[in-house]
Amino acid sequence: MPRHPSLSVPLTMVAVAAVAALTASRAEDLAKAGRDVLGKNQGAVVTVKLAIKQSVSMGGRENKSESKTETTGTVIDPSGLTVVSLAVTDPSSTIKDTYARMVAARGGDVSQLKVDSELNDVKIVTADGTEIPADVVLRDKDLDLAYLRPSDKPAKPLAYIDLGKDAKAQVLDEVIVINRLSQAADRATAVSIGRIEGIIEKPRTFYLLGQSMWGYSLGAPVFSTEGKLIGIVLLRNSRTQTDQDSGFVFSNLNQYGMMPVILPASDIVDGAKQALEAKAPAAEEKPAAEEKPAASGKTSPAKAP
Repeated sequence: MPRHPSLSVPLTMVAVAAVAALTASRAEDLAKAGRDVLGKNQGAVVTVKLAIKQSVSMGGRENKSESKTETTGTVIDPSGLTVVSLAVTDPSSTIKDTYARMVAARGGDVSQLKVDSELNDVKIVTADGTEIPADVVLRDKDLDLAYLRPSDKPAKPLAYIDLGKDAKAQVLDEVIVINRLSQAADRATAVSIGRIEGIIEKPRTFYLLGQSMWGYSLGAPVFSTEGKLIGIVLLRNSRTQTDQDSGFVFSNLNQYGMMPVILPASDIVDGAKQALEAKAPAAEEKPAAEEKPAASGKTSPAKAP
């Protein structure tokens, strides 16, 4: 059968053009999905302003400091109930765990190490810049969750994300993350598309984002491309000494037993119910339980103080 070399180049060019067109179409579909998710949910992604006093003492030396910081929060109820990372609102536990591991790794004595932090002021800053004084009404150290509630009932319901309309994720699923930037960027929202790069199944389910998504702060909500909430970016702290990893994307934190994870929305629901019913600000965090699988496969509910 005779060959027609002159046709091979045009056919190859057509194939390449078709693939390029499909890729461009897929990219545009993802971009549209991201814009839709941002438009529907950006009002529920807020800035939380914190004023914190800290003290670190060891070997007779004490260092005290005061700091003001901002973090991303996700409003989960029209009353203004908001979830943030406990590690941000109360950094003492995370700092102590990190220091203890570092000192222990060098053969030092950590028995005299004492780290305290006190949260002096909390404000939820809505998308229009309104500052709402708030209180921490529930803490869950196991899940790195702090539930904030406005000190006084807001004049009108706040935009919120419904935890009941959630989605499960699988490895390599594309996800959409919304973050609230700092004051230097006028607290604008930022959105990005990434993939689920791994799933931790024990002692409970956590989803893992790739290192390219680390610019998105703790407390940011993560959605499926269909617009359903998958979970919230929080900090997992194993509270155990670990060996240095061999190169996984989270290895720099893994050696201290910590990594950013996505906590599924379904694991926030029970705490949210208790936080809505809480009558006073939380004075102390929920005692940390040993990390082991529960009979139901889910974490036990947090307890109000």
